[in-house]
Amino acid sequence: MKKKAVVVHSGGMDSSLCLALAVKEFGAQNVLSISFDYDQRHSVELKRAREISKHFGVDHAELNLSCLSQITESALIGKDKPIEHKKGEAPNTLVPGRNGLMARLSGIHANSLGAHFIYMGVMELEAANSGYRDCSRAYMDLIQSALRMDFSDPTFEIRTPLVNMTKRDSMELGFNLGVLEFLLETTITCYEGIPKEGCLKCPSCKLRNEGLLIYTLEHPEIEYSYKNKILNLIA
Repeated sequence: MKKKAVVVHSGGMDSSLCLALAVKEFGAQNVLSISFDYDQRHSVELKRAREISKHFGVDHAELNLSCLSQITESALIGKDKPIEHKKGEAPNTLVPGRNGLMARLSGIHANSLGAHFIYMGVMELEAANSGYRDCSRAYMDLIQSALRMDFSDPTFEIRTPLVNMTKRDSMELGFNLGVLEFLLETTITCYEGIPKEGCLKCPSCKLRNEGLLIYTLEHPEIEYSYKNKILNLIA
């Protein structure tokens, strides 16, 4: 099986937008969606990743990273810890090195498939607002340099098309790609695994819903099943 691009695909909005971009550029048959099972508390996202990949006609792979629970701690691994985000600190949902690990494993698989690109749905605002240190372009440049050395391939790329966007900007990208309403209904953003508007409390829900609210107010014609709940956030 040969591919041109591999997308690290959680089943959330941002990685699914990356999948749509890769499909637009390379064609569904040339793209692989890859997800990771690390005993995440919102593991329903894996099911959604499979469903979204099928919708786009893209091959899908899933790797087991359950060993993460043996070597690090995070409220995102398992369901024992309450989610907390203390002022001035990273939330306890941070999984140290997770994005770098996923990028390296995905890159190794991409290289074996003849692909020169992997896509990551990281956003700088996650680093700025949520303390996720592995969501910056600078971080991904370091991983990219290592992969280029690993593969002896100076053209290998980690693409991060959303990295400088706001959540509102990402909604507009989804609209322009013709996938926004589908992804609003199918992707999982919430750390508790609650679909659509989510729990409204976790860091991921807050960032995403704030952006969706701004976009909805700018584009009142857009329709999705929980629109009124998002508009109620104004109060």
